[in-house]
Amino acid sequence: MRKEKSLRAAGFGATALLLASMVAVPAPAKAAEPVRLGQGWSAAEWVKFYGTDQGSRIMPLDWILALKQPNGQPFLADNLSRYGYLPNPDSDPPGLPVGFNVASQNGVQTIGMTCAACHTRQINAGGTAYRIDGGPAFTDLQGFFADLDTAVGTAVNDAAAFSAFAKSVIGLDATPDQEKALHQQVADWYLLDHTLMTKSLAGASWGPVRADAVSMIFNRLTGLDIGAAPNHLLAENIFPATAPVRYPFIWNAPKQDKTQWPGFAANGDNLLGLARNLGEVFGVFGAFHPYKTKWKFLGIDYVGQNSGDWEGLDTLENLAASLQPPKWPSSVKYDPRLAAKGKEIFAWTTAQGGCVECHGIAKGMPRLGNVDTWKTPVIDVGTDSKEWSLIADPARLVNPGVLTGACIPGAVWPPLGAKESGLKVLTVSVLGSILQHYSLLKILPAIPCRDQADMAKALATLQKQIDELKDAFTPQAQGAGAIVYESRVMEGIWAAAPYLHNGSVPTLADLLKPAAQRPTSFKVGPDYDLDKVGLAATQSKFNFTYTATGCGAGRNSGNSNCGHEYGTSLSPENKQALLEYLKTL
Repeated sequence: MRKEKSLRAAGFGATALLLASMVAVPAPAKAAEPVRLGQGWSAAEWVKFYGTDQGSRIMPLDWILALKQPNGQPFLADNLSRYGYLPNPDSDPPGLPVGFNVASQNGVQTIGMTCAACHTRQINAGGTAYRIDGGPAFTDLQGFFADLDTAVGTAVNDAAAFSAFAKSVIGLDATPDQEKALHQQVADWYLLDHTLMTKSLAGASWGPVRADAVSMIFNRLTGLDIGAAPNHLLAENIFPATAPVRYPFIWNAPKQDKTQWPGFAANGDNLLGLARNLGEVFGVFGAFHPYKTKWKFLGIDYVGQNSGDWEGLDTLENLAASLQPPKWPSSVKYDPRLAAKGKEIFAWTTAQGGCVECHGIAKGMPRLGNVDTWKTPVIDVGTDSKEWSLIADPARLVNPGVLTGACIPGAVWPPLGAKESGLKVLTVSVLGSILQHYSLLKILPAIPCRDQADMAKALATLQKQIDELKDAFTPQAQGAGAIVYESRVMEGIWAAAPYLHNGSVPTLADLLKPAAQRPTSFKVGPDYDLDKVGLAATQSKFNFTYTATGCGAGRNSGNSNCGHEYGTSLSPENKQALLEYLKTL
C-alpha cells in the first residue's frame, strides 16, 4: 500500500502499478537477506544508490512493460534476474531490480539504468550471500542489450506481436491512427538501437561481469547522438565493441588521481568525477543531441537536449566517496599471524615480489577540489592489449557530425576536424556540457559588469576549471609500444574477482602463478572460493565459460591472461601469507 501511494503521488499511473503486480519480487525473509560487510552506508544510502537517476533513458516505461521474451513471458519478468540483476524491494516504482529507475522525459515515464546496475555485487560462499556495494556486478549486460533489441524488433516487425504491444501501451480501444503513430515511434527507436547493437556486438563475447564500456560510450555518442536531425544517426562511427573489461570497483575511486582501466581519465575531485560520470551516462542510453547555435557560448548547445541528471550525478559521486571497502566476512576466519607476515611481504619492493610500489597508498596529483588524492600508477605490466589498442587505433576515427569545428576555450588542441578520435569527441561533448551547465550559468552571470575585479576573478576561476577539465580524458603515453593500465590501491581487492583488467584470472591464488600456469578456462558467476580468494570452480548462476589466450600474438585477443607476473616467484608459504593479508584490506 505504501508503494502504491508513493507511485500515485509521484505521478505514476496504472502502468507502473502493473509493473509492481507483474514483476515485483516479495521482500525476502530476514534470514535470506544478504549479509552486508561494513561499508559505511546506512540503509537509506544504499537505497539511494540503487535508484538515483543519473540521466539514462532507455525507453518509455509503457513500452518495456509491453515487450515479450521469445517464450511469451514479459520482458521484465523475474526482475531481470536471468541477467544477474538483483532484486530491489525498495525500488520506486516497485518491481525494478537494483540499478534501474524510472524518471520523466518530456512528460513520459521512462525506464533507465543507474550506476548501481554495474557496480553492485553479490557473492555466495559457504551457503551465505554477501552484498558488496560498489563491487563489480555479476551481470550479463551484453545479453540484456541483445535481448532487448530482439524484443523490440519482434514488436516492430511481427504484426500480431505489435497488435498485442499496442493494446498494452495504448489500451484495448486504440484507434488505427494511434497504432500507426506508435509503430512509427517504436520503429524510429529500433532503427537506432538495432544499428548500434548489430554493429557494436558483432563478434563480441563479454560474458557476465564484463563489458566494453569504452567502445559503447564512443559508439553511442558518435553513432547515435551527433548526426544531423531528425534521427542523428552516423552509422559509420560505430565499431565492434570487442575489448570487454571487468567492471571496476568504486570504493576509493573518487580519491584516485587517474581512473578508467587505460588510465586516460584524470580524477580526484567532484569536477573530474562529473566528467567521468557524464561520459558514462552517454553510453547507457543518455539522451544527448547537441546542435549549433549562435546564441550559446561555444557556438553549440550542449545542454538543451541533454538528459544528464546533474543533481543525481553529484549525489552518486558523493555516495561513492563515502563508501568504504568491504570487510572480510567475520564468520570466515583467517590467520592473523600469517596475515601479519603477508603485510611485510606486501611492503617489499616489486623486484622482491611485493606490491606496495604499484598498489600502496601514496600521495597523488593534487586537484582543484582535492589536494589529497591517491597516486594511480599507469604502467605496462604485459597484460592484454585490446582495450588500449582500440583507443589508440588510428583507423577508428569518427565523423564529428554537428560538432565539426567545435572547441573548448583554453584547450591546447585545435577545433574538431573532419575526422577525430572518439575520445576527443567525448571530451568536447562532456566539457562543453559541464561548462555550459555550471561555470557560465552559475558564475559569470552573477557578476555585475561594472565590477571588473570580481569579473576577472570569475574568469580566472573559469580558466582553472577549463585547465583541469581539458585533461579529463587524456591517454597516458609511456614510450613507443607501451600498453598501459591503471594500478589501483588494493583495499577490498579480495571481493573483486576475476582479476586483471579484462577479468582473465579467476582467483588471487591463480594471479600469483606464472601466466603459463594460470587456468585457460573457467566458469564465471557469483559463487566464491574464499580460500583461493576468487571465483569458485563450479557456478550455479550462469552457463558461461571464459576461455583465455596466452601471451605473444594472443595478447591482443581481449581475453589474454598474460602479464602481471609479480609475486609469482614467492615461496608457497609466502604466497599464502600474502593472500591472507589481502583478505584484510
